Amino acid sequence: MDNYAEQLVKREQTGSDKRKKTLTYVFGIMMAAVLLMTVVLTFGSIMSIIAVVLAIAAVYGTFAFGESMQVEYEYLMTNGEMDIDKIIAQKKRKTLITVDVRKFESFGKYDDSTDEDENMTVVICSDNIASHEYYADLNHPEHGSTRIIFSPSSKMLEAMKIYMPAKLRNSLS
Repeated sequence: MDNYAEQLVKREQTGSDKRKKTLTYVFGIMMAAVLLMTVVLTFGSIMSIIAVVLAIAAVYGTFAFGESMQVEYEYLMTNGEMDIDKIIAQKKRKTLITVDVRKFESFGKYDDSTDEDENMTVVICSDNIASHEYYADLNHPEHGSTRIIFSPSSKMLEAMKIYMPAKLRNSLS
């Protein structure tokens, strides 16, 4: 029988993310306004057509960037193999990493005191809430020494625990 678990994690926006989004909207709207003022001043010329097209592009780019900051992560666990996908604005999906849970070298709660090697590839796919974050270290075939920082639910942890090496599984109990 297959062991399957899935979880969708929405990334919470930080204050910095909110500022970037706000500044982008303000800049995009100001840019569109300046371009539309160009239309008023150069009415009837080729410049007015170019200004309208650029204003539309500025508004579209502003809202596309704002949407791109809506990020979710999907964890899929099937028989010891975990796929982590990044979903942007509920439209685009990109596989970040696929790992075999049996290959975890270390696993536990993640906090600021957790040691990190500067040569590690770090894959951050958490909800951005520190109290929910776990880490898993492994040697990945493509990325080499890798650390995954993620936010598994209790159901996902139980599904992972079955396939973890015994020394890691026992430390979770």
